[in-house]
Amino acid sequence: MKNKEGVIGIAPAIDKITFQHKGKMNIYLEDGRILIVPLALFPSIKKLSESQRKKWHISDGQIIIFADCDEVFHLEQFLGSEVDYKYSFA
Repeated sequence: MKNKEGVIGIAPAIDKITFQHKGKMNIYLEDGRILIVPLALFPSIKKLSESQRKKWHISDGQIIIFADCDEVFHLEQFLGSEVDYKYSFA
């Protein structure tokens, strides 16, 4: 059987986030992937000021918490439901 390529068997974990591009959030994963997410999909993050966006922390590599936001964001919210993005190799 041929080896499978990609990030098979690697659980995604958040390393850091940035807001380098207007209207977008970059999520850096520990395995080197970078997600670029439109803030339009996350209005509660979009409405935070620049200084409020700098006050974040990551919990368990899966959760992003902003000090000035009532919402807690799980990595799956940025990737989509696992069943939506997980591929099966039969």
